[in-house]
Amino acid sequence: MYLLAFLFGMWAVPRLTKYRGFTLTADQRDVLVFDVFLGVLLGGRLGYVIFYGGSDYFSHPLKILALWEGGMSSHGGFIGVMIAILVFAYRQRVPLLALADVLVAPVAVGLALGRLGNLINGELYGTVATLPWGMYFPGVQGLRHPTQIYAVIKDLSIALVCFIHLRRSGLAGQARFGVTTAVFLLMYSVLRFWVEIYRDQSFVGTYMIGGLRLSEGQVLTIPVFLVGICLLAVISIRPRYQPTS
Repeated sequence: MYLLAFLFGMWAVPRLTKYRGFTLTADQRDVLVFDVFLGVLLGGRLGYVIFYGGSDYFSHPLKILALWEGGMSSHGGFIGVMIAILVFAYRQRVPLLALADVLVAPVAVGLALGRLGNLINGELYGTVATLPWGMYFPGVQGLRHPTQIYAVIKDLSIALVCFIHLRRSGLAGQARFGVTTAVFLLMYSVLRFWVEIYRDQSFVGTYMIGGLRLSEGQVLTIPVFLVGICLLAVISIRPRYQPTS
């Protein structure tokens, strides 16, 4: 699924840069793909170890390298990709927010492919369901909410909205760099929070906040939402970008 995601990104990104007024050379695209790959791999793995892994990984550090045993965090992957984009934009002298706007739709498609992998593996399923689309997972009692499919629908919806916004704001010629990225962050945090309601929480820990029991996934969406709000606030006080003829 990761391989498919990167292949899709390599195909999509060169076709989306025109909506933000810049282009990437073939060498730059190769560097970007490599940087993002490392960001996803290292960030996703370390995020899982820190957020969900527990003390076992700290007692046996070499287990962190055991990728074949599974364990990747989308929130950790977010952080890894953000760092990779920052490094790439700085080294290649590419507008940071313009680059982020171009990447968010392919990233959302990549997240959808990752959740499809969860479905194939029969992991991260939901709570007991009495709805007609409840699914049976081997070794699990009762029909369950197919939260992996919910997440796929969520991510593809985000990709579609971000692509439409990217295209329309770019064609209008008055794009505010970063708004598409903020849309991605806000939609992801809100919809991920909703999907977590139906996910079996035996996979992760829970916290009591303000009298509400929230899963770790829900707690981690809060800073993503706040970053999206702050980004919109910063963009709103900056002048619109006017492309030259």
